[in-house]
Amino acid sequence: MERRRVVITGLGVVSPVGNTVDEAWNAVKNGTCGISNITLFDPSRLSVKVAAEVKDFDITKYGIDSKATRKMARFSKFALAASAQAIADSGYTGETLKNEKMGVMVGCCLGGMDATDAGYKKFIEAGADRIPPLTTPFMISNEAAANVNIYYGFQGLSWTINTACASGTDSLGIATDLIRSGRCDVMLAGGTEAAITEFSIGTFIKLQALASKFNDEPQKASRPFDRDRDGFVMAEGSAMFMLEEYEHAKARGAKIYAEVAGFGSSCDGYHITAPLEDGSGAAKAVKLALEDAGIAPSEIQYYNAHGTSTHANDSGETAMLKLALGEENARKLHISSTKSMTGHLVGAAGAIEALFCVKAINESFIPPTINLENPDIEGGCDLDYTPNKGISCEVNVAASASLGFGGHNGCIIIKKVSD
Repeated sequence: MERRRVVITGLGVVSPVGNTVDEAWNAVKNGTCGISNITLFDPSRLSVKVAAEVKDFDITKYGIDSKATRKMARFSKFALAASAQAIADSGYTGETLKNEKMGVMVGCCLGGMDATDAGYKKFIEAGADRIPPLTTPFMISNEAAANVNIYYGFQGLSWTINTACASGTDSLGIATDLIRSGRCDVMLAGGTEAAITEFSIGTFIKLQALASKFNDEPQKASRPFDRDRDGFVMAEGSAMFMLEEYEHAKARGAKIYAEVAGFGSSCDGYHITAPLEDGSGAAKAVKLALEDAGIAPSEIQYYNAHGTSTHANDSGETAMLKLALGEENARKLHISSTKSMTGHLVGAAGAIEALFCVKAINESFIPPTINLENPDIEGGCDLDYTPNKGISCEVNVAASASLGFGGHNGCIIIKKVSD
């Protein structure tokens, strides 16, 4: 029996570089950075003063009644807004979503950190009786998917995926597998995160994971593959996709952006935060995705890197590409890290980076890696990362990989649709 194909029929995004697909894509095409000084809290007690915040966010712009969101944490609001865009883009309406073969899959790593911070501060200041009553549902990561279900009336399968920084990629991949299996016909899938809080930033500072050298020049703070990188920049936002079985989409005359061709997942089984230095763990995920897609390594034209701007990730990911694709193919590949502009959306990172792969295919354009002034050749970062300026280039096949804490690795392959 022929395998069911999965296509993308709707896109939505809320991000530090724009709160619609067009805004976000045009920003990264032009090398516009969304990183700035922190405004969501007073960072004076911290050594890190920069983050990639969502700006000018108004949930009513997406046809959502603000009253419905009063009992939601920030990460849930982002997911609902991105979902509203993806649903509208796909042509579905609320009534048509009430179908047992339509499901929701949201990747999220840290959940409602704003509620966790606020609730704990109340507890310290005034005791347990003063903890806000909705702190628990606000802070647990499944609430984003739950709130989307409640608002739109989804009644099918609903999962939350937490594989750290690979959550968004794994959400798309698992949703694709569910459609292929016939268990679902349509899946709303993606990722969301909102972890720019004093406590959250403080914990990552203790891990020595965040950029701290560019507090006075925030837009230079995220510099993947550059010799002067010193950590990632925390970001927030959401990206959501309507994924649909190909014949199902054709039958209703849906607009089709691209096809999800392959998905691979692996675990390093090595360390709670550090990836395998030789990239072999993540290379397995890429190889599995290629096998799943039936695509040769030489066919991938664009790779949106995890590219966090940490020394361990960028060197290891470069080694991974050489292992997974072969050195000759890796050297021909167009690569970019859009985290240089968006920062690191953690549980939503893989989703927004897959969205940029879709747009690269649709518009034949490779976005840049900004702030790449001195490639870290000595550290092994010696491939073509599209430094500082994007290029026009036909893209038929694109890939994106995400490498999460705990050694979670995911890779998604997206291609142009052909009959």
